[in-house]
Amino acid sequence: MPLDGPALRRALGPEAGAGLENVHSTLCRREAGAFQRAAKGNDALLVACTQESRLFLELNQATEGAPSVAERPISFVNIRESAGWSKDAGAALPKIAALIAAAQLPPAEPVPLVGYRSAGRTLVIGPAEAAMRAAGMLADKLEVTVLLSRPVGTLPQERTLAVHAGTVTRLSGWLGAFEASWTSANPIDLDLCTRCNACIEVCPEQAIDFSYQIDLAKCTGHRECVRACEAAGAIDFQRETQTASESFDLVLDLGAVAQIALHQPPQGYFHATDDAALIDAVLQLRESVGEFEKPRFFNYKQKICAHSRNEQIGCVACIEVCSAEAIRSDASLKGRTSGGGIVVEPHLCVGCGACTTVCPSGALSYATPRPEGLGLRIRTLLATYARAGGTGAALLIHSQQAGARAIGELGRAARIDAAVHGLPARVLPVEVWHTASVGIDLWLSAIALGAVQVWVLMTDEEAPDYRRAVAAQMQVAQAILTGLGFAGEHFAIIDAAGLAIVPSTAQPSGPAVAVAPTARGRQATDPALARLDRALGAAPAAGARRAATFSVQADKRTTLDLALDHLLQNANLTPEAIALPAPASPFGNLIVDTAACTLCLACVGACPEAALADNADRPQLRFFEKNCVQCGLCAITCPEDAIRLEPRLLLADGGKARAQARVLHEAEPFCCVRCGKPFGTLRAIELMITKLGSHAMFQGAAAARLKMCGDCRIVDIHTNPDEVRIDQL
Repeated sequence: MPLDGPALRRALGPEAGAGLENVHSTLCRREAGAFQRAAKGNDALLVACTQESRLFLELNQATEGAPSVAERPISFVNIRESAGWSKDAGAALPKIAALIAAAQLPPAEPVPLVGYRSAGRTLVIGPAEAAMRAAGMLADKLEVTVLLSRPVGTLPQERTLAVHAGTVTRLSGWLGAFEASWTSANPIDLDLCTRCNACIEVCPEQAIDFSYQIDLAKCTGHRECVRACEAAGAIDFQRETQTASESFDLVLDLGAVAQIALHQPPQGYFHATDDAALIDAVLQLRESVGEFEKPRFFNYKQKICAHSRNEQIGCVACIEVCSAEAIRSDASLKGRTSGGGIVVEPHLCVGCGACTTVCPSGALSYATPRPEGLGLRIRTLLATYARAGGTGAALLIHSQQAGARAIGELGRAARIDAAVHGLPARVLPVEVWHTASVGIDLWLSAIALGAVQVWVLMTDEEAPDYRRAVAAQMQVAQAILTGLGFAGEHFAIIDAAGLAIVPSTAQPSGPAVAVAPTARGRQATDPALARLDRALGAAPAAGARRAATFSVQADKRTTLDLALDHLLQNANLTPEAIALPAPASPFGNLIVDTAACTLCLACVGACPEAALADNADRPQLRFFEKNCVQCGLCAITCPEDAIRLEPRLLLADGGKARAQARVLHEAEPFCCVRCGKPFGTLRAIELMITKLGSHAMFQGAAAARLKMCGDCRIVDIHTNPDEVRIDQL
């Protein structure tokens, strides 16, 4: 691929380009000596090749005088498949410079870790023969218990494993902490059975096989088996259904239907329905003994969570989108002091980040990397690309696993297949742990920082719920840009599902390419790869006239405000407001039915974002639209059903109106008939008189108490005791 060392140095600037003294075109093996000479230095080392990363690490270790990786980290960046191996290779210098500059950024700050401990206690669930076969592959290294799910098959005569039979009633937990419960109604107790085969021999219906369980559909009640088993006492047709529960570290499920049917099952749980999946599961299970760690992928601020208040449920976006069922509501727990919210189980969290993308308030934020870290990488990419002369930048968000491999397949195919274009020069890949972890705050920030499009590459890794959630958020972001007059389609999911990709665990001898030879010797590209190639060739959309310079913040709403302010300054249209799609919109207005509203202000107490406020001087309901996240808690809490949500982005007065208090409803105060102090509104007092006027406590002269403030009402009760009886209090 074409590489221009001097031009790269100029594009990167004096600091980032200082190390580009020599540019090597075949660094992998032929010029290994050049790497070893560079490795002897103490400066940070960046290698622009990822395929041979293992070779370079081994060379570093073998080079005398070279610091170890612990003393001097070695970073790697792919500029070959992602830039040079494309029909746009001649115009890829700005992209290559951008990728190199971003790769030189400091590593992300470490995050807290989540620990697992496994002693190897393994539960194998399935039919007898399949379960015993799998158990035999594991028993030399793990402590295996078998749970037979069907009374058919063959058990070995020798009892070397704990074997139970029954129906699973509950299976939950994670690596090192699974809890399994099952019930057994079969007359044969496998704990007592000696496998002498006497019952099999005497059963006239052949209702017992070598699984040592009775097929009750065949059994007609001769009970010859009971007499044959009298010494062991393993067969009892009068035995009540037995329930058992045990703890396990690992679970291998061989059933046709998974016991944990989630797109992202917990770590330590494996579901295998064919031999290939079984072998893969066995290999992983055998290595799943010891202590393990993973990042704690999220941060949670309960104070601004819009899920619940006063046992009323508002926003449930994170709970609904989590494919690992790692998030549950805390709203129903009694005795809490924090006001409810959600609970995220870090052991179940797989780091998809979809919850942070759909969270309107920013109560949930992604931690690996944090938003500000990823924002810095995006800003560095776009700024370097523009400085090197690049235009029309499109960011391609992709995962570290299947997404990165898809880009590699595309680059290799472009090198050998004339019909494949490869990754265009204007498309800048951004690698993340999971594509669903990047949301509207970073998308809009990228447009403000100089991109014209943001695409998310999705493969078979992503759950359907993630795709729907990202698509819904993209509709909101696109509505904002369209409303501001930016032409074109700025956000899209690039679909790479179905692409035949060599797994990352495989170590092929040569590059794996998703193509197959035809009869004439030419290359026939994988249809999914061809579809991906076409999608990446979309025309650029319109971007901001001037790139922003702000830094992405840790707080989601603050970042959104920075991006929106810049986009508004560069807008081609400035409408009073932009209508946004519900229910994904994180912005919006409240419409109050003033005829129904009594200004009880229950909505103020329910609002978790301080979007609603009262007025200490007069009965008034005020609204700060900038703070509203459209969670709906105010509407749910309102006893008069007087509040309705209106998803929109208010842009009046250059966007300043969003931050200013607006009165939604006000009324003249009602003054106490005894002391004259205002304590409610006329509407509220009239409603109270209607509801309580017939009560015995407020009859005759006592009826005036409904028009008194709380203090005067108490004074009146004590001053005129004849007007109230004890049983009325």
